[in-house]
Amino acid sequence: MPFLRFKGFDKNKLTVMSPSIIEQFADIANVAPEKVKIELLHVEQITNSPYSVEILMFEREQRKHDDLASMLHETLKQHGFEQVHIFFILLSPTLYYKEGLPLQRNQVEMVR
Repeated sequence: MPFLRFKGFDKNKLTVMSPSIIEQFADIANVAPEKVKIELLHVEQITNSPYSVEILMFEREQRKHDDLASMLHETLKQHGFEQVHIFFILLSPTLYYKEGLPLQRNQVEMVR
């Protein structure tokens, strides 16, 4: 975790970009590279939709989000993808479960 979900991209091009994206993303977000997950979502477009990158992760300071979006924009631009929508879907550690338990179980119990 975090998850980077790409929509509309060619799998081969994304595979080429992935090592660089993972390395840079991990550095900026201060997470281990093996924690960064890249997924290619296959969607059936009903109307004209832009390329997009959804980033599911826990909230960081605004500057980190800005730096991550900027890095992704520059990397994608270098590979010919200039009009990409990049957005974050922020997750809550108390609502993220592993093995049926929230990551921040202690916080949940303290609220009760």
